[in-house]
Amino acid sequence: MRIGILTSGGDCPGINATIRGVCKTAINHYGMEVIGIHSGFQGLLTKDVESFTDKSLSGLLNLGGTMLGTSREKPFKKHGVVSDVDKPALIEKNVKELGLDCIVCIGGNGTQKTAAKLAARGLNIVSVPKTIDNDTWGTELTFGFTSAIDVATKCIDDIHTTASSHGRVFVIEIMGHKVGWIPLYAGVAGGADVILIPEIPYDMDNVIKTIEHRMETGSRFTIVAVAEGAISKEDAALSKKEYKKKLAERTSPSIVYDIAKEIEAKTGRETRVAIPGHTQRGGQPDAQDRIFATQCGVEAALGCLRGEFGYMIALRDGKMCHMPLEEVAGKLKFVDPQSDLVREAKALGISFGDE
Repeated sequence: MRIGILTSGGDCPGINATIRGVCKTAINHYGMEVIGIHSGFQGLLTKDVESFTDKSLSGLLNLGGTMLGTSREKPFKKHGVVSDVDKPALIEKNVKELGLDCIVCIGGNGTQKTAAKLAARGLNIVSVPKTIDNDTWGTELTFGFTSAIDVATKCIDDIHTTASSHGRVFVIEIMGHKVGWIPLYAGVAGGADVILIPEIPYDMDNVIKTIEHRMETGSRFTIVAVAEGAISKEDAALSKKEYKKKLAERTSPSIVYDIAKEIEAKTGRETRVAIPGHTQRGGQPDAQDRIFATQCGVEAALGCLRGEFGYMIALRDGKMCHMPLEEVAGKLKFVDPQSDLVREAKALGISFGDE
């Protein structure tokens, strides 16, 4: 059997550990051949590949990023590295010419959607859930998530000392355009006083009340953890078209600057913005991500061996399982505003700006 493997979309810690898991299982234990496809689906369009050997796997377990490179090439959209051909048909042709029996697709929501479409066209696909956002539907965990939490938490930890020293309010932008898993977990772990996430629209008056209450009770500083996609109750009431227009008219770099400016104006407290940015998706994977990524890689290789295709490797009820791609594609896993962690965070006194 000849397995192709690619990584698509944004990079994150744990991808190389997954590649290692697939290869060590397929090559060392079952004598299969593994072909690495460079730059995601772009590599399938250009036939940019390499053959893996046992030596290729040395040092991968704790290595961040992806040794295969990645891209956001979308085979079912016209734009991209190849735009004047039927890209899905070209991929089918190249897969046949490369002699690939199946393809392991490592990626987040966009990759799962593409994988489902390719599987529907008859290609043998197994996918693996990779994203720091932990928003892939059908799995309790995605690798990259816990490493990102650690980076975001350390940022909040480090900001505490300077915020306390100067008596400032710090507004920290945490990754999460559509979902708030990272800011929620990092905010709780780092001891943020306010956490604003897309799933819980906020009222700035409630945020201001929290900060003023801390000032009145002797706290020298306040930490506000804000998801990139945090949204006010006012904006949440707009139609998608109206909100998109409002975003296009924004003059500040992002929502955190608007929030910081309003906090400083209404409280009189010196307010600063901190943005850990892409450090949240860089660096070495933590132990949890190494373990889960390895599990995903092994399960993907075993699935290929058994001829089980058209599904995503997932974690459900603490056990590894398979989720049909047609059920996963196009769906997001959102934070439940009524979840235990949100309820417990509120019991601690953390404000989500909604009450």
